[in-house]
Amino acid sequence: MRLIPRTRDAAWVTPALALVLAGTGVLYLWGLDASGWANAYYSAAAQAGSENWLAMLFGALDAGNAISIDKTPASVWVMALSVRMFGMSSWSVLAPQALMGVGSVWLLYLTVRRSFGPIAGLVAGTFLALTPVAVLMFRFNNPDALLVLLLVGSVYATTRALETASTRWLVAAGVAVGLAFLTKMLQGFLIVPALAGVYLVAAPTTLRRRLWQVAAAGVAVLVSAGWYIALVELLPPDARPYVGGSQTNSLIELMLGYNGLGRLSGDEIGRVGGGGGFGAGAGLLRLFQGETATEASWLLPAALVALGGLLLWRRGTPRTDMARAHVLLWGGWLVGTGLVFSLMQGIFHEYYTVALAPAIAALVGIGAGTAWRRRSQAGSLIVAAATVGVSAVWAAVLLWNSPSWMPWLAWAVIAAGTFAVAALLLAIVDFRRATRRIALLASLGALLLGPGVASVATAAEPHTGAIPTAAPRAETGAGQFGGGGGFGFGGNDGGAFSPPGRGFGGGFGGGGGGLGGLLDAGAADPELIDLLETDADGFRWAAATTGANNAAGLALSSGTSVLSIGGFNGTDPYPTLAQFQAYVADGAIHYYVAGGDASGFRGASGGSDVAAQIAEWVNTTFPAMTVGGVAVYDLTTPLG
Repeated sequence: MRLIPRTRDAAWVTPALALVLAGTGVLYLWGLDASGWANAYYSAAAQAGSENWLAMLFGALDAGNAISIDKTPASVWVMALSVRMFGMSSWSVLAPQALMGVGSVWLLYLTVRRSFGPIAGLVAGTFLALTPVAVLMFRFNNPDALLVLLLVGSVYATTRALETASTRWLVAAGVAVGLAFLTKMLQGFLIVPALAGVYLVAAPTTLRRRLWQVAAAGVAVLVSAGWYIALVELLPPDARPYVGGSQTNSLIELMLGYNGLGRLSGDEIGRVGGGGGFGAGAGLLRLFQGETATEASWLLPAALVALGGLLLWRRGTPRTDMARAHVLLWGGWLVGTGLVFSLMQGIFHEYYTVALAPAIAALVGIGAGTAWRRRSQAGSLIVAAATVGVSAVWAAVLLWNSPSWMPWLAWAVIAAGTFAVAALLLAIVDFRRATRRIALLASLGALLLGPGVASVATAAEPHTGAIPTAAPRAETGAGQFGGGGGFGFGGNDGGAFSPPGRGFGGGFGGGGGGLGGLLDAGAADPELIDLLETDADGFRWAAATTGANNAAGLALSSGTSVLSIGGFNGTDPYPTLAQFQAYVADGAIHYYVAGGDASGFRGASGGSDVAAQIAEWVNTTFPAMTVGGVAVYDLTTPLG
């Protein structure tokens, strides 16, 4: 049964939705180019894909198709197509993610509205739009923006399937999940238990039909994701780029190891930094600690209260109750993904929590919509008062964890929360409709004040490098439960905050300098850029250098193809010394650019040391010259 019958929306609903979507668009698009290339790693892949269709298909970091990014490339496809249509610029790279954010808000509204009405949908969409980590990632070019859009789409399709036991809609949900895999590998599958479990329980049809429908959706997942795996694995290695992040040039190894089970166990061959720091903070309370908490947990207590309260409220309803099914979908998403993030021992970064934001927003929106409909009942008002009070205190704790950031805001949140709680309690004895409306509106304002200000502050500052963070950034241990948070770094997700406004190639940021490092692309010197651009068309790669961000910075600033030795971490066994020597002998590479990381990034976690071997061979075989503060070797003129 549906909680809200299908009726024509009130006249105010469409303008309100338009206002929410327009506001989201302004927040996500305004001043977007201040971040330059943002994550240069993915920007370089987009540039390469815009120049070479094969590079786009495989997500190659360079137009010469040497090595791919260490993720499946769906997000690169979108950016590369944008660059092909509008030219290479910060806007063409970043705007698609901002539009995905607007689309996610719209889809979330449509999904929540189906069973809980437009008020719940509008509140959910607004809370998603004003989650700091959502603002961060929808203004950035990591794969997470597309991942969130596809996951919300999979829930929308599942809710449509639940209403009429529709095979077509359930298969559509499977396709969305498969595309989510092509965006960020196994993270796209974390939602599957919630989708399949709820459909098997609540779909209005026989158990036999439910079983084969879920099987059909599983086939849709396998087909929509598996074609790419088959393509990569079956093609001869010399017909495609090397699979970045793997040690055996295998997408299956990357899927199950470095980007899969290794994230859970911490056994990730090829990461840097050894074994320390990556699993720090792992535990049931990780989402309430340090920077992880300020990214997405502002409304997490309210979402958990709403989840428990809504399930209690719908107890005893028929198996096919759509309201309960919706709550279970969002609750299963939140609890399942949240537990994985909390307990994983491998590489974890705070911005991953953007994958929790839609579920949190949906549960809070559903709770708010339910409280509005039941505003005449004292029990509903008491639960709302408790929820607002706990949320206001938690938001203040998060703000006190950053004492130098807007110190007045914590007290403003406490004041707003106190007023809202008092108004809700007054509404229990004051039966006037105006009193209850004011109380509930004040509650929404109290819930939005902290994350809303943090979201605007996040949008107002540029973000570059591999590890962006939202405002405010935790400065102390206050408000943390259990151990601290240092999660280290590794993978294409990096591991340390890159300061806002750091310059790099392509005309964004500061002046000359050397190469970047593991986590960010440095500012290429104009003299070095001029050198790489000279006769670049005569070579497959204008230059080669160790590490993906070093290569990305050079490629973006010069508009040339640059070979990344060793992939993101410099620990991939590609190219081998023999392969590199063959490329040099064939005249495929013009220059070798050394840097602070030219000997490779290999750490205690293993991985290949081919970068160090290549650096040593180049140093003893070709003469060095200093260009723009770095050593450059012309590979066309050996010593002697």
